[in-house]
Amino acid sequence: MLSALFVWMFTLNAYHKENKPIDHHATSETVCLYKSLFTLKERGIMFGHQDDLAYGVNWKYEPGRSDTREVCGDYPAVYGWELGHLELGDNTNLDSVPFAKMRDLILSGYERGGVITISWHLNNPLTGKSAWDPAPGTVTSILPGGEKNILYNSWLDKVARFLSELKGPNEEPIPVIFRPFHEGNGDWFWWGKSHCTPAAFNALWRYTVQYLRDKKNLHQLLYAFNTDRFFSREEYLERYPGDEWVDIIGFDIYQREMPKDTYMKALDSMLNMLESLARQKKKIPALTEFGGNCQSDSGWWTGTFLPVLKKHSIAYVLGWRNAGLKLNNEFEYYVPYQGEHSANDFISFYKDKQTIFQSDLHAIYCDE
Repeated sequence: MLSALFVWMFTLNAYHKENKPIDHHATSETVCLYKSLFTLKERGIMFGHQDDLAYGVNWKYEPGRSDTREVCGDYPAVYGWELGHLELGDNTNLDSVPFAKMRDLILSGYERGGVITISWHLNNPLTGKSAWDPAPGTVTSILPGGEKNILYNSWLDKVARFLSELKGPNEEPIPVIFRPFHEGNGDWFWWGKSHCTPAAFNALWRYTVQYLRDKKNLHQLLYAFNTDRFFSREEYLERYPGDEWVDIIGFDIYQREMPKDTYMKALDSMLNMLESLARQKKKIPALTEFGGNCQSDSGWWTGTFLPVLKKHSIAYVLGWRNAGLKLNNEFEYYVPYQGEHSANDFISFYKDKQTIFQSDLHAIYCDE
């Protein structure tokens, strides 16, 4: 019995020692974050929110504010940001957040001990239109030998410059979960499934990682691959770039008009498949974007979302942004704000022992 226990403990320790980021030159802080993401998911699930520190419903760019904090008294554990339009040389991203301000807010989240994740809705380099312009041939045009390869390289140079400027208080590079080319099993982006082959998508992913990691010497990145809704392991893996190219695996799901029971079953089913793949491939599982119906269901957080999460072990969930009233008169938010009708239920969600917020994080960037 003792011999079997010793073998099990030895195997477990060896697993943790060998399980490292795909970047073998990752900074010490990045390696620590990677290991923390593995261990924290056994304790609970980190809650994240896109653009949480930049704006919320009826406010923008006020130091220290956060819709999350104003409801539950704590900041998110994960802070999501967006680089779209950085490639164009603009001063603000596609959601109108100034990149200079974003840099400062990323630093403040990091200094608090939070986790940073960044997505990139880059414009279509072939047509010059938005990421939602799904012109066939775009992906092959930016690969080596393609007519837009030099242009794409210049865009990666801008991304690398921004990321390299993210420095902590001791000038250490701030670790970032980088999430490019998300929802590739959908049709709405130019890198989507109907607009390029799986081989072309994989070539684009690998080229991007190699360029940032090997050519630009960025060693603070963990690379996150995620799909939109999927219905089988085979569908999920169709465009998976390979184990040596991915650190984190996830998916995005929005409830929208989906009935509660349908949403809960879909979320549960996909999390089951995701966790199975993560175990098999030794990757970190996460719900990389979500949006629910808290706008119409005051008990959504503990009545719909939390019961499913409690059945699973994943690193984090990222709620999408609280845009508030937009130019098209659409009112958009995915996390409660002060006075919103699901705010009290969100407080119960926050108090649950399985949810992890900012104050629950300790020393995730260094060995304890």
